[in-house]
Amino acid sequence: MRILVTGKDGQVGWELRRTLAVLGDVVAVDRTQLDLSNPEQAAGVVRELKPHVIVNAAAYTAVDKAESEEPLARAINALTPGAMALEAKKLGALFVHYSTDYVFDGQATQPYRESDPVAPVSAYGRTKEEGERLIRESGANHLILRTAWVYGVRGKNFLLTMLRLAKERDRLRVVGDQIGSPTWSRLIAEATAALVLKTAEKPVAETLNLTSQGQTSWHGFASAIVATGAELGLCPNIPVDAIGTADYPTPAHRPAYSVLSAENLKSTFDIALPDWKTALELCLDDLKR
Repeated sequence: MRILVTGKDGQVGWELRRTLAVLGDVVAVDRTQLDLSNPEQAAGVVRELKPHVIVNAAAYTAVDKAESEEPLARAINALTPGAMALEAKKLGALFVHYSTDYVFDGQATQPYRESDPVAPVSAYGRTKEEGERLIRESGANHLILRTAWVYGVRGKNFLLTMLRLAKERDRLRVVGDQIGSPTWSRLIAEATAALVLKTAEKPVAETLNLTSQGQTSWHGFASAIVATGAELGLCPNIPVDAIGTADYPTPAHRPAYSVLSAENLKSTFDIALPDWKTALELCLDDLKR
């Protein structure tokens, strides 16, 4: 089985290269080899490689910058995934794509289910929602995996930023009124490999929430990072103060509540990620090694 992975050096892509290796021949590419801003070029790569599975781990994720670069974000997050899914349909390949909690407006008071109406409130969210729609319309066998608050030991992410700032500052100020579920990139990759194993040779058209269990605020996440990081000698244990979203204005509007229910993942595929605190401890322990 030939598996094409985009975004090979990203948080999830880098982990996928290892988790998918046991399932077949992994062809991992970066933007120099497959340009997601160019739908025709990306579709051409798919036609040339003829993979049995495509895992699209690349995306435009600069949420604030997307407000001024929506056409580029749309090409990368929507038009190109749609074009690649059409090629997957022709090949009979499985197309796996990652989406986001930002397809919702954040006005809920309980975890979002896959069937809840989408209502993105940012350019980034709009482009990701359109990408979902185009993939479904392609008719390809597909898995759309909605995840959230992704972090890991590589790349640019909240975890590594907090560890760095904790070494540079006397205290941190972090938003405390946005709620979500921090999710480790390695667990996303492991769950993806399990899903590919279960679905690669079967008709499938699923949208699934894929996040760690539990929920917290960015402030709660930062506090846990600093406290656990200090125990492991990764940073000093400095104070972390909670601030409101209004105290930290950004170009893009963020959902106030974007917890995703992963019950369908468990009931349909018998896959469940651990609680976010447990996952964070495992990740930080891995980072220390």
